[in-house]
Amino acid sequence: MTAPDEERLLGGQAGRLLLTASLGWTAIQAGRLVLSPMLPAIMADLSITEFQAGLAFTLLWGLYALGQFPSGRLSDRLTRSTLLASGLALVSVGFLALAGARTYPLYLLGAAVVGLGAGLYPTAARALVSDLFVRRRGRAFGLHTASGDLGGAASAALAVGVLAVATWRAAFVPIVAMALIVLVLLHVWRPEPYEVRRVDLDVRGTVGRLFGDRRFGTLLAAYVLYAFTWQGAVGFLPSFLQNAKEFSTGLAGGGFAALFVVGALVKPISGTVSDRFASKAVVGLGALVLGATSLAGTVAAGGPALVALGVVGFAAGLMAFPPVMQAHLMDAFPDDSMGGDLGATRTVYIGLGSLGPTYVGFVAGRWGYAPAFAGLVACLLAAAGLVFALEVTR
Repeated sequence: MTAPDEERLLGGQAGRLLLTASLGWTAIQAGRLVLSPMLPAIMADLSITEFQAGLAFTLLWGLYALGQFPSGRLSDRLTRSTLLASGLALVSVGFLALAGARTYPLYLLGAAVVGLGAGLYPTAARALVSDLFVRRRGRAFGLHTASGDLGGAASAALAVGVLAVATWRAAFVPIVAMALIVLVLLHVWRPEPYEVRRVDLDVRGTVGRLFGDRRFGTLLAAYVLYAFTWQGAVGFLPSFLQNAKEFSTGLAGGGFAALFVVGALVKPISGTVSDRFASKAVVGLGALVLGATSLAGTVAAGGPALVALGVVGFAAGLMAFPPVMQAHLMDAFPDDSMGGDLGATRTVYIGLGSLGPTYVGFVAGRWGYAPAFAGLVACLLAAAGLVFALEVTR
């Protein structure tokens, strides 16, 4: 834990590690999210349906979710550096496997390896951020989570550029290069040595500590609904804009990029507001309501300008939620089990949320994209209701 005068967001050891860990998250997010704007090309190349594409997303996100608790627990008992390095090495292998996939089963295998590697990284990275920052934790989380949105925005530009000159497989080359560079930097600047030994995960103790609290269960249910919406919307937003709103490939890619550009701007702001001016639950509630109303407007809108406005509002609401709620969770966890507790929480909400792409793919294939996205609006409204109940009963 650092002293207040050492909590420099830019510069110093804390700032340098925050930047490096955030760049690693940027690379991982860019690699995972570049699949969405390239999805029509991937589906055509591999001859797969929307439902099969959704299953691949669910596999990736599901294995990513399963890795959250063990990675957090291991980062508590071993070192953060051990998990960060392992995660980056695995995702590099997974992205290379995706680039070489010529059949649907091999594509699923690559997605699985990426999911496993990505699952090791973010909980350890967030635990490292919490180790480094206390007084400025909300702002540090805002900056760190915004780095993933920069990866999302970069993925949209990368997809458009690659598809203009090459096949979708070439998109993973710069992503692997970036991940390996970050791996080297983390190795050189690591704050602690690597450590490998047998660790008791203490699953029963963690479950009893976390899920015996009614307020925690309510917050977790809200986060599950949020994650379901996030994963379903992000996986199919470009396809939704092309099929339901008749956007061109370029415009759909721009809409996808806007989701993350707005997120990169909003997340540090929401974190700062929750640190200084309002409770984290109030900020999270406002974010969910904004996201739900904006997505409803996007589904109902007819003209491209109104659709674009709806996407921006949806992005602002969707992306303002994670930093304040994750800081809220970290405030409640004991210091000696922080990584494991956060990992267990993320395993639940990301794991259940990973069903979102399968839901969207199934409903879109049967009845269209508009009904599928309307269901996501209902999820955000339900999540807002749970956070509201949490706030009025505290």
